Amino acid sequence: MKVTRRTLLGSVAACFAAGCGSRAFAQGAWPSRLVRFVSPYGAGGANDISLRILTEQLERQLGQQCIVENRPGAGTRLANEAVARATPDGYTFLYAAAPYATAEALFGKLGYDRKDLQPVAMAVIAPLFLITSAEAPFKNLQDLIAYGKKQPNGLTFASPGAGSQPHLAAELLFRDAGVKGLNVPFRGDAMSYTELLAGRVDATLTAISTALPYIQSGKFRVLGVASVDRSPIYPDAPTLREQGLPNVIAAGWYGFMAPAATPRSIVDRLQDKIVRILADPDVKQKLFGQGLEVRGSTAAEFGTFIDAETSKWGQLIRDAGLKGE
Repeated sequence: MKVTRRTLLGSVAACFAAGCGSRAFAQGAWPSRLVRFVSPYGAGGANDISLRILTEQLERQLGQQCIVENRPGAGTRLANEAVARATPDGYTFLYAAAPYATAEALFGKLGYDRKDLQPVAMAVIAPLFLITSAEAPFKNLQDLIAYGKKQPNGLTFASPGAGSQPHLAAELLFRDAGVKGLNVPFRGDAMSYTELLAGRVDATLTAISTALPYIQSGKFRVLGVASVDRSPIYPDAPTLREQGLPNVIAAGWYGFMAPAATPRSIVDRLQDKIVRILADPDVKQKLFGQGLEVRGSTAAEFGTFIDAETSKWGQLIRDAGLKGE
């Protein structure tokens, strides 16, 4: 059979009319298969659990399976790099965390470039609470600072790792309070709490969810929260701003990012779904139970937030001469 130009063009037109064009010509079909969300932490932590809460809802909204892939290691850099290098087709996303904004200042040249990833939507923050042993002699922030100024080596703060958000928040507190201080890094919160209970460190800045059993049992005392306003998660804790340190504001945070070349239409659609999900009262309550406050925002707002965090903590890291391990 002879194929004429008219026959060929007619066949192509019929194919598109029947919906058999490629995905490049039919972005409205997204997603047409499984969508992967990469967590930079291991299973069971706040990042992983909150992502699973959100992907469960995204499955319903998108009508496709959404899976969580845990890629812990290197202070979240392994996950960041994996998604930065992923095919930008709308089927791989990063659930980024606060160390994303500080990685370059701490570690220098990375295995990826910041411009290789684009923001999609911010999701939640994890307020950081200043906690001491209930057996410690200080009852409030000013007591703690006064105590530290009397010690030859200042205060000792436990953290879940060098360069972590609790560590950086402690450095900010030392600077603004005018007190010497030492960060004592451990592998996670559990070891930090053990040292705090034993009286071998003075304090820690931590998410409330993991510390709550110790607070409720009377073993820990909460001196404050490093937030602009009191946290609804534990409203009895005064802010550090209220207690004389107006600039000591810090929190963990999580948000969605995509490879930079991911089509705008896909990013916009996912952003809209995430913001809508985060407005759901049941979802808010589930996240609240993990010690997280909802901070749903657009891609542009999230990008502005990341830039501000990068500038703020980068300056602190350079001034304090901190280096990642």
